[in-house]
Amino acid sequence: MNPELINLKGVCQSYGKKVVIDDFNLLIDDKPNQGEFVVLLGPSGCGKSTILRYVAGLQDPTSGVVEIKGKPRQGFIPMVFQQYSNIPWLSVLNNVLLPTKFLSDTPKGAEEMALKMIDEVGLSGHEYKYAQDTLLSGGQLQRVAIARSLMANARVLLMDEPFGALDLNTRLQMQLLLAKIWNSLQSTVIFVTHDIQEAVFLGDDIYLMSANPGRIVKHWVTGLPLTHDRGIRHEKRFRDLVSEIEDAMFSIIDNTH
Repeated sequence: MNPELINLKGVCQSYGKKVVIDDFNLLIDDKPNQGEFVVLLGPSGCGKSTILRYVAGLQDPTSGVVEIKGKPRQGFIPMVFQQYSNIPWLSVLNNVLLPTKFLSDTPKGAEEMALKMIDEVGLSGHEYKYAQDTLLSGGQLQRVAIARSLMANARVLLMDEPFGALDLNTRLQMQLLLAKIWNSLQSTVIFVTHDIQEAVFLGDDIYLMSANPGRIVKHWVTGLPLTHDRGIRHEKRFRDLVSEIEDAMFSIIDNTH
């Protein structure tokens, strides 16, 4: 049995008398030499982003426990958001190095590590450009954010609809890039999206949430090859999963109206 990496137990969130997340439970194993790609999928308002914020340390639940490696969560895990989160007056390299600026001593080899992460996300040659939209495309700006998150914690990558603001072609390219990074670094990724095809393409575990209150109602293990490429989209298993999840999603939406 694999050791626990992330464990949310009996998590609830309420605002006054309104319960928005109730008895939420999610266990993500630590899979050495593989990692895990977990996708949270569900209608707007079901609490997907809130769950990610619990894991990141940006928010505490009203009740319940959030554990990292068997201990109550302490500190922060970086997140990649839909909105660009780079500092535009810093270079790509200095943006990626930002996590080290909050340490008392800059780790030895930090710049070399940052350059490795920049190469990992396909931005070699852009290290000294300012991280702003006049010099870099939207996809490139999100690559900077991914590299910075990996610099802070290459074992866990939290992503909240990171490709939602990108055009379709760039979004597909970024999905391929993320799959490549995951296979290369063998990180654990928790990824929030509304896009069912994106979820099936990237995820090996997909959790569907319902709203009012938010909780997991369905879980799929995709069973698709771990090395993702464009050909997966043409496989029968991929098409069948997309159709099955779409039916489950619409069933949830219909039941809330």
